[in-house]
Amino acid sequence: MQVKAARGYDSSRRREQAERNRAAALEAAWRLFKERGYGATTVSAVAAAAGVSAETVYKAFGGKAGLVRALWEQGLAGQGLVHAQERSDVMREHEVDPHAIVRAWGAFAAEVMPATAPVLLLVRAAAATAPEMARLRVELDDSRLARMEGNARFLADHHHLRAGLTVERARDILFTYSAPELYELLVLRQGWSPESYGVFIGESLETALL
Repeated sequence: MQVKAARGYDSSRRREQAERNRAAALEAAWRLFKERGYGATTVSAVAAAAGVSAETVYKAFGGKAGLVRALWEQGLAGQGLVHAQERSDVMREHEVDPHAIVRAWGAFAAEVMPATAPVLLLVRAAAATAPEMARLRVELDDSRLARMEGNARFLADHHHLRAGLTVERARDILFTYSAPELYELLVLRQGWSPESYGVFIGESLETALL
């Protein structure tokens, strides 16, 4: 029994150390990506800045593209204990007022965009010269489009869309208002607060969709 307990403790410590290494690598990668750009940042530099081996970074993320993907996934989770998309889905299923639903979508955008938009803009910039980033850009855009189609179909199935608006057009409207370029324009360039941006998204979706 003592051996089993020791092994369990050792396993727990290894997991905790792996999580600390992962967090340190992501923090270092994001700092270097912002300072140097994607192309000039190497896995070795990320590992050195994080205080881990390059092998550890490769094992955890597979390379630079994996680091970028993990940064995006981390931002998409939001700030709560439950993933932001899961909270959004639960809200959508329980809220009966469509206006409250789309305003909540604006609030979720305000929560996740400060972390996800800069990563997506990094992907956009790097895609011009890095094939793996071009592929990741298409993948992430397709993922967002599919989610927006799901949201549009939910509104249509519950008869919330305004007359004459198709699921496809509603999907494209949602896709546009969830684009990182809009966050870049209003928050990063024009100095809006994320909260004001979120309110704008919600109000605009009310007008465009309902």
